[in-house]
Amino acid sequence: MITAISLTFCAMKQELQTEFPQEIQSAFYQKMKNGTESSGTHFYIEFKKPLATNIKLEKIYFHNQESSVEEITKSTVVAHFYQRNKKEDLILDSNPAKEYGNKAPVIQKSKFDLKPNEAILEYKKDNKTQFFKITNLTEKPLR
Repeated sequence: MITAISLTFCAMKQELQTEFPQEIQSAFYQKMKNGTESSGTHFYIEFKKPLATNIKLEKIYFHNQESSVEEITKSTVVAHFYQRNKKEDLILDSNPAKEYGNKAPVIQKSKFDLKPNEAILEYKKDNKTQFFKITNLTEKPLR
C-alpha cells in the first residue's frame, strides 16, 4: 500500500527536461503599461530554426502566472501576461462588524518554484507533455 502511494506522488510531479529539443536563440520579456487600468508583460522565445512539426508549445509559467503561447513567425512565439490594477474598496473601522463585507485577497500559488528571471515552457513532443526551465531571462525595453 505504501509503495503504491509513493508511486502515485512521484507520477504527479512534473519532471523538467534538461535540454529543449531545438536550439533557442533568445528568450526575453518586455513590460508594458496601458494607462492606469492594466499593465502586463510580453514574453518572447526566438528559435534558431522553425519549430519542428512534432513539437507543440502549450504554456509558459512566469512570475506566478501562466499563459498560452502564440506563434508570431515560424521561429518566434509570444505569451502575454496581463495584470489588472483594479483596487477593491476596503472598509476599515474600529468596529470589526462594519468590516464584514471585505473580501480576503486571492493569492495564487504557482505550479513551479521559480526565481524572477526563470520561466517554465510546457510543450508536447510526439503528444507527450514535457516541461523545460528557461533561465537567465532578460528584460528588454519596449521598442
